Amino acid sequence: MPWLIVKYLITAGVVVAVSEIAKRSDRLGALVASLPLVTFLALIWLYVEKQPMAKIANHAWYTFWYVVPTLPMFLLFPRLLARFGFWAALGLSAVVTVVCFVVFAVVVRSFGIRLL
Repeated sequence: MPWLIVKYLITAGVVVAVSEIAKRSDRLGALVASLPLVTFLALIWLYVEKQPMAKIANHAWYTFWYVVPTLPMFLLFPRLLARFGFWAALGLSAVVTVVCFVVFAVVVRSFGIRLL
């Protein structure tokens, strides 16, 4: 149980750090947020907890494929925010992301990559 608490504290600390950095600098906050810090932590946690190397490799592989369909949201959100406000923009961005993900999963399936 103490290990789980340490994991939560470190992982939450990363999120808090990103938001605090973003308060001070839009660019630096975005740069830090764009780093795959959560993925690095997940890979570290998997390794420390002695998960098979194939599982760790698969995590990195699938993370790549799951990130791609989220990218349009980052272009769309600022436009929606200016037009509809924060919560509506966030909700619409989530819907667009889900739609992009489903379409992307269908397209990459033809290349043998199964995301769904």
